[in-house]
Amino acid sequence: MGKKNKEARGQAILECTEHKNSGMPGTSRYITTKNKKNTPERLELKKYNPILKKMTIHKEIK
Repeated sequence: MGKKNKEARGQAILECTEHKNSGMPGTSRYITTKNKKNTPERLELKKYNPILKKMTIHKEIK
């Protein structure tokens, strides 16, 4: 069993890119975790936006 390092895993907030540009009120955000050592760059995932009612690209913020 290896030593567990809690600092490698962190929270990532994903925000919809299409909704941000559309000018509609509200936001579509998801919270997930990622391994900062394996993926130091920002995440980009396809998630469902309930306001636009379709799958859109959500990018990591902060």
